[in-house]
Amino acid sequence: MDVLVVVDGASVPDRIALRARRRIDVVSGPLPSATIAELRAHIPRSVGVVGVATEEAAAGVADIARQLHGAGLPVTVYSDHLGDVQSGIAVVRTRDEGPPVRAADSLLELVGDTPLVRMDRIARDLSAQLLGKVEFLNPGGSIKDRPALTMVQAAEREGLLKPGGTIVEPTSGNTGVALAIIGARRGYRCIFTMPDKVSTEKIALLRAYGAEVVMCPTAVDPSHPDSYYSVARRLTERTPGAYMPNQYANPHNAEAHELSTGPEVWHQTSGRVTHLVASIGTGGTITGVGRYLKAQNPDVQIIGADPEGSVYSGGRGRPYLVEGIGEDFWPETYDRTIPDRVVMVSDRDSFLTARRLAREEGILAGGSSGTTVWAALEVGRDLGPDALIVALLPDSGRSYLSKLYDEGWMADHGFLRAGGVVGDTVGELLEHKKRSATGTSMPPLVHVHPAETVRAAVALLREYGVSQLPVVKAEPPLSLAEVVGTVTDRGLLGRLAGDPSVVDAAVESIMDPPLPRVGSGEPVGLAAARLADSAAVLVLDAGHPTGIVTRSDLLDFLSGGMGVPGR
Repeated sequence: MDVLVVVDGASVPDRIALRARRRIDVVSGPLPSATIAELRAHIPRSVGVVGVATEEAAAGVADIARQLHGAGLPVTVYSDHLGDVQSGIAVVRTRDEGPPVRAADSLLELVGDTPLVRMDRIARDLSAQLLGKVEFLNPGGSIKDRPALTMVQAAEREGLLKPGGTIVEPTSGNTGVALAIIGARRGYRCIFTMPDKVSTEKIALLRAYGAEVVMCPTAVDPSHPDSYYSVARRLTERTPGAYMPNQYANPHNAEAHELSTGPEVWHQTSGRVTHLVASIGTGGTITGVGRYLKAQNPDVQIIGADPEGSVYSGGRGRPYLVEGIGEDFWPETYDRTIPDRVVMVSDRDSFLTARRLAREEGILAGGSSGTTVWAALEVGRDLGPDALIVALLPDSGRSYLSKLYDEGWMADHGFLRAGGVVGDTVGELLEHKKRSATGTSMPPLVHVHPAETVRAAVALLREYGVSQLPVVKAEPPLSLAEVVGTVTDRGLLGRLAGDPSVVDAAVESIMDPPLPRVGSGEPVGLAAARLADSAAVLVLDAGHPTGIVTRSDLLDFLSGGMGVPGR
């Protein structure tokens, strides 16, 4: 309908309210001429009238309907307490009196109540039972539907988010999807900031719901003005009617899991759960679920699963490739007293375990589910047959088809040996280079930092007799995101010849883009192809840069070690 006229502030059923393009509130009695004039000016094709659902209020609703009809407007009354009002005025019952239809009034009513599934094949070496709680069966495809809905409902109650407002949130994707679904259902504009490591599927998914996406660099501190946290805060401040749920500090995040996820696990296992394993992102899931389960039985062990490099398991916030979990700061949402243990899990173990889930259990889950299950298997090794482990599987693998489920991506990042490789690999080439350099002082990866001077870079090139240096933001072992550029002898020569004062400039002001990369499990032929356009390539093993191979290295390897590697 074009307009819904609500009489005396009546509560309107969603199935009626959501059909209206516009709403006008009136009170019983004569309608102001200005109200009628405004309605007629828009030339509505249909005007609905609804009032308080009682017999006493029905007469007032009928009177309003007659006034609108008398003004020449096409009127339909929604009421269970009126028969015919007047010729030309339709009356539609709000209550469905036919046989019951099993349908939710909204997709949002389907959030939660996800099932448990046994994972006996992947847990074949455990005595304990291992169950997965398949959170990707939530409407938005992840566990984040739960806190997103709870946070929005709380914001609406508290007047922080009003009709027609804008939701702004920094997210790695899943919270954004959940908020975008809520926004589409309730008429909110959505703007999400995301780190640039997220999969293309997640970005496309958010845009499919009509959300706006702002990409931000991954390898910056949370306080940096370009971080996706900082950009979200600025957008919230600059956008009228904007509200940022801020899942990292919002108490309703953990509350959602204390009220739903925790009770579900307890009741589904009949209170037999002994260990709950959950990956840690904002900290809301493990805090809320753990708080509830420990209130039921203080002996339940709460285990956190965390990416290598994240602060929760003792890292310094170094970048990693698995998405949606781990942090480089301590969110307010996370209660450190809840977990009994936090298990550090590498990208390799996360991705390979997720792939095992798909191939052994038929469960297509994301990398964070691989993190969780690997931690559950690690914990389960020491448990007996009376133990019952529940692992929360946060999201679906459908958002990662271009990453961890793509053979080329996995091989290119050094997680897999490329399919069909029967000859030498890049890893073997790199090992040959290292053996040839045995007895020298050359480190595996000669590098320079962005703030160091060009003079220092030139000294390193001369000291080690190399032609190029990756520019990195940390010391090895490195993540790929920490490689930010390259300096080469040829490039430096050109710059210094034009302006000798550049020798005292910072490397970051003159560096070139990072070198092309190749995975350690890929064929030597692929390295040769990439070296056709570049003097050197960066070798990745399990997502970590581990060395550089040059044309000279490749020639030495192919000729049986007759040359001098390293340039």
